[in-house]
Amino acid sequence: MTSRLRTVDILAMGLLFFAVSLSPLNLEVGRAEPTTAGPDAQAATQDDDDLDSNLVPLEPELTGAPPDLPSTGESTDNTAGKPVAPSAAASPVGPAGEITDVPVVTADSHTTAYNIPVVVDPAVESHIRYFNTSIRGRFEQWLLRLSRYRPLVETIFAEFGLPSDLVNLSLVESGFNPYAYSRAKATGPWQFMKGTGKVYGLRIDHYVDERRDPIKSTVAAARYLRDLHDMFGAWPLAMAAYNAGEGKVMRALHKTHGETFSDIAKTKLIRKETKQYVPRIMAATIIARNLDHYGFSQTPAPPHQFEEVAVDRAMHFRAIANASGIPYEELRLLNPELRRDATPPDASAYQLKVPVGTGVKVLAVLDRIPSYKFPPLPSVKAHHVKNKSSQRYRVRAGDTLEKVSKRFHVPLNTLKARNNMSSPVIKAGEFLLIAR
Repeated sequence: MTSRLRTVDILAMGLLFFAVSLSPLNLEVGRAEPTTAGPDAQAATQDDDDLDSNLVPLEPELTGAPPDLPSTGESTDNTAGKPVAPSAAASPVGPAGEITDVPVVTADSHTTAYNIPVVVDPAVESHIRYFNTSIRGRFEQWLLRLSRYRPLVETIFAEFGLPSDLVNLSLVESGFNPYAYSRAKATGPWQFMKGTGKVYGLRIDHYVDERRDPIKSTVAAARYLRDLHDMFGAWPLAMAAYNAGEGKVMRALHKTHGETFSDIAKTKLIRKETKQYVPRIMAATIIARNLDHYGFSQTPAPPHQFEEVAVDRAMHFRAIANASGIPYEELRLLNPELRRDATPPDASAYQLKVPVGTGVKVLAVLDRIPSYKFPPLPSVKAHHVKNKSSQRYRVRAGDTLEKVSKRFHVPLNTLKARNNMSSPVIKAGEFLLIAR
């Protein structure tokens, strides 16, 4: 066995490897919509979308609207209003956690504390109050969790020429939880849909989901955000497209003959969720840049650091923990992309992340760690043989799942359930189990 030990930290030189390891793609960016449900551009491999035990549903606070949000849902961008910076005379948080003074700039100010467009309007103020009062405890947890990865993310963003304040988009997406997933099956700290993740070079299959890898998913997010900014020319529009999809934002701009996020936020051409999304990021950025002003703890979590050991066969975390003495939960924390708590069976040299200072110990015991045998993948064909009350149908060219459903008078949901389908995509030549 050939094994390799590598120490990894958050320095730019160390991260450059990940940035260049994803080969540039000729992209049709409009195919992908990270945070919206919709047809995936690629057919799912069998059982790719099943929910493993490590995942947790996206917290409702990340998608819900503050109770006092203005009904118009309007927001501002870099073409309207003034950017905000903390006021020197701003008062701290009130006794009940309420904001007693929203930071503003004076008319003669020539500088800003932010490197993305940030303005204070009613929508932004509403989100600030929401984060600072209604869900203050949770928001503080998100800030703490993000602090573990913030240097990493900011370094990657710097390599791609992105503003550092854009890291707060991940707060709004997932609270930077690698295990978060949405009802639309978006996953990871940046909430990539499967199709988008694959377009941007992430491995997503039964064993590995790199949407949950803090480094690789951040590189993918940086590339995607850069593409969106290149397309729209303004960060508020790019952020809106990250939520709604670039096609939706482009169509809204075309129909309104608009040029800014404000132009489309006044219409019904984008969803209420998207209208809230941009001011929510601005609000999170204001708080994150002014923790002392809002009374949040400024003690960061331990930074995300690790060593890598090359593993050439499937090994379960528990076996590695038993042989090395590394806590099982620590291996999970460092390797959230491994869906089955084990290294994949198809990798010639998978880079397993281990705590700093333990790599040599793991290398010494690798040969004594038993190989892990994964349970067999679910097979639709097994049902075809055993279930005599059903019949098989061979998919023809031009068939869709909806057409097959109507032809055999079988409800679409029943057809999908009988065939363990997570995607509506079917291919000519494959067999479907038709319920009787």
